[in-house]
Amino acid sequence: MRFHPRRVGRVVLCVLAALALSGIIQAPASAQFSSAPSVPFSERYRAQLHGGVSRAANAAITCVEQVVPAAPACPAAQRGAAGRNGDYRMFYTDIDDDPNTYNSTSAELRIPDGARVTYARLYWGGNLRVGEQKPHADNGRVLIAEPGGRYKVLRADSVVGHRVTDHDDAFTASADVTELVRWSRSGEWTVADINVAMGHSEAGAWGGWTLVAAWEHPDAPLRDVVIQDGFRSTDGGEIRLDVTGLNTAPGAAGRIGFVGYDGDRGSSGDALSVSADRRAPVLLSDDANPAGNVMNSTISDLGVPVTSRTPAHHNTLGYDSDVMDLAPALTAGAERLSVSFRGNGYHLGAVFLQADVRG
Repeated sequence: MRFHPRRVGRVVLCVLAALALSGIIQAPASAQFSSAPSVPFSERYRAQLHGGVSRAANAAITCVEQVVPAAPACPAAQRGAAGRNGDYRMFYTDIDDDPNTYNSTSAELRIPDGARVTYARLYWGGNLRVGEQKPHADNGRVLIAEPGGRYKVLRADSVVGHRVTDHDDAFTASADVTELVRWSRSGEWTVADINVAMGHSEAGAWGGWTLVAAWEHPDAPLRDVVIQDGFRSTDGGEIRLDVTGLNTAPGAAGRIGFVGYDGDRGSSGDALSVSADRRAPVLLSDDANPAGNVMNSTISDLGVPVTSRTPAHHNTLGYDSDVMDLAPALTAGAERLSVSFRGNGYHLGAVFLQADVRG
């Protein structure tokens, strides 16, 4: 019998999709327990395509009562008041009806109709030491459910960042979910059992997840799409990332997104700037992310808080997943971007961007 290559390819894809949807696909055991206190940022995905990047995100823990008397009440903080996670006793958010999960949240991922997902990755992380100390063995494991689906075990498929200091026990992990997202597409995604600690400490509890998906569509502009990830901490200094090999025209449109941990509302000094082709850096900001407090416990798109998630707290108390306008740094075009994150001790887990290509 002679097999047609394209037909074989379709069969393989169908098998992979069936395995993903049944929860069978997992990372090799050797990847599940590999960790490092700092993971250099590197390029996870790059493409030049007619398309873009979509993302869904939510925090895994929130306040239940204030501990610091001067802090806003917990409901006010959830609505956006400038409370910090160290001001409250924190407890897991658990929206599902499954008694076997102890935290779960959901968010909508929007993929344009007719688009094809080319790559997707889930990022998650948390603080393991607050009022309780969580073991790190489960850092690389979460549950994920696609729209209308059931939970599947997902394990990290690369090095897990895990850093222990005097005030927190921080980690971040990630895994490729391309096939699952490609076949499930738009809708409400749920992530559960992120290894995050509850209680109260001066550093506070924090944790959450972000699903990033690159897609292509023939009607979309031609764009450079880049995803980088790692695990770095500012510690009052700077994290600098370089994105090279771009072909961005002067005045082009673009967006940049990031995943950050333990950024506080109302702080100062947490800044994001971008330098194109070694020109003067441009400080980015919008209505949700002030220039001096970009890492401020928000989940936002171009300055607007994202509400298509459950729960949709405006102050996530230590988790950031924001998408900001990159155009101010592209006024003269760019072949190379230097991205600088400065701040007072937050952790960075991923950066993703799209920029229109020169015509």
